[in-house]
Amino acid sequence: MKKLIKNEKFGGERPLFGIEDTRLEAITIVDGESGIKCCRNIEAEGCEFYGKYPWWHVDGSHISKCYFAVGSRSAIWYSDNMLMEDCTIDGPKFFREMHNLELRNVSITDADETFWRVYGLKLRNVKLHDGTYPFMFCEDIDIDGLESDSKYVFQYVKNAVVRNAHIVTKDSFWETENVTVFDSVLDGEYLGWHSKNLRLVRCHIAGEQPLCYCRNLVLEDCTFDAACDRIFEDSEVNASIIGAVTEIKNPLSGRIVCGKVGRITYDEFAKNTDKCEIIQTER
Repeated sequence: MKKLIKNEKFGGERPLFGIEDTRLEAITIVDGESGIKCCRNIEAEGCEFYGKYPWWHVDGSHISKCYFAVGSRSAIWYSDNMLMEDCTIDGPKFFREMHNLELRNVSITDADETFWRVYGLKLRNVKLHDGTYPFMFCEDIDIDGLESDSKYVFQYVKNAVVRNAHIVTKDSFWETENVTVFDSVLDGEYLGWHSKNLRLVRCHIAGEQPLCYCRNLVLEDCTFDAACDRIFEDSEVNASIIGAVTEIKNPLSGRIVCGKVGRITYDEFAKNTDKCEIIQTER
């Protein structure tokens, strides 16, 4: 049976260092640093965190209906086997160097440098706002329901499945490996550059110069915004596209089937001019 700590305030440095098998209800971590550190098997419900670095090196935790304020920056690092649900996070630089992290119904209002080097990440109905470089170097990701307007999302990610996302960003999915995205809106410049084994299924793509320098790129029943130009430059691509595309430029190899193409460009820098089959189904 867990020890219960309820309706208390803690400040200073390391007030709850080393606790184990403990449930925290309606506690507040105020000023100071490292409120909960080097702990094991911790539950927190209805708590508020204001001080810096409040949750480090915790193995096994369930955080629900909690609030992390702006001052709780870099709050959760080096903590494995965590479930967080129904929480609001206003601080930046959350969730780093972790294994087995699951979030459900969580809103992160400053997603700057959030989710770095997380291995085994599961998200359900998560919102990310503002900030840069969320998901850097993460591996083994399972996402269903993501809204994000953060910049430079999913860089250097490996082994990910993303479903039902609406992402407005810049430079997303750069240098990823083994990533599949289903039923999502991907709106931003330079989508998927230098990726390997990127697969997009029933996605809508918007923004300039998407999907260049890719290896083993696959698109299934995707649509493109009219502003998408110079797509597939130097990419190995197999694509089925619904409707029209504005411009295909210098594809490296493969097969592209679409309704129609506004223009096909092969310039003096094209590496191959006859190894990609382009089929237009509308006249």
